Amino acid sequence: MRDNIIIKLENVGRTYEVGETEVRALENVNQTIQEGEMVAIMGPSGSGKSTLMNILGCLDKPTTGKYILDGQEVSKLDRNKLALVRNKKIGFVFQSFNLLSRTTALENTELPLLYSLHLPHKDHRELAMKALSMVGLAGREMHKTNQLSGGEQQRVAIARALVNKPSIILADEPTGNLDSKTGEEIMKIFYTLNKDKNITIILVTHDPDVAALARRFIHLKDGHVVKEAKS
Repeated sequence: MRDNIIIKLENVGRTYEVGETEVRALENVNQTIQEGEMVAIMGPSGSGKSTLMNILGCLDKPTTGKYILDGQEVSKLDRNKLALVRNKKIGFVFQSFNLLSRTTALENTELPLLYSLHLPHKDHRELAMKALSMVGLAGREMHKTNQLSGGEQQRVAIARALVNKPSIILADEPTGNLDSKTGEEIMKIFYTLNKDKNITIILVTHDPDVAALARRFIHLKDGHVVKEAKS
C-alpha cells in the first residue's frame, strides 16, 4: 500500500534570538499530514502558528528536528533549493491578498509562472486563465486589482496559488479581511479544491466556523501542540 503521508514533522523546534533572549517559538512538534487532508491550525497570538506555517511553506527552517515533505527531508536544504521546492509543491494564500495593485487579475495569477523554467512562456496565459476559471473569475481576467471586490481579490490570490498545480495550499487567515458571507464563499472554494482536486489544504485561522470545515484541527499554545481533534 502506498504511503500517502505528504508532510512529516519530527521533533521540530524553532528558536529565535531576540537581543540576549532566546525565544522558543516551537518545541518538539511531531505531526503527519496525509495527502488530500484539510487541516486547520489554531491557537492564540504568539502560539507558534505563523512560525509553523513558515516552516511548512519552506519559508523558514527548523532549529531542531526534521521536516520531510513528500518524502524529501527539506529541513537541511539551502535557500535556493528550498525556493525550488516551494515553487513546485506549495501555493500560498494570505489574509491581505498580496496582489500587485496596478496589474490585472490575469497578470497577478501568472506571477509564479515566471519562476517555472520547465514551462514554456506561451503556456503561462492559458494556465492562468484556467486557474481563474476554477475560482469563478472567468470574464474578469483583465480587471485590475482596484476594480475587484475583496472577495474577488482573494479569488485571484487563490488562482495564483493554484497556477503551478501545487500539491499543497497554505492559507493564512484567508477570510480574515472578508465579511462573513464572502468568507463562506471563499471557504467553499477551498473545500471544493480539497474534495475534487485532492489538494492538501492547511489553514491558519482564529475562526471556529472556518476550522469546522477542515477534517481535523491542530491547536497550538506556547509553541506546543496541546490538542488535536477531528471535525
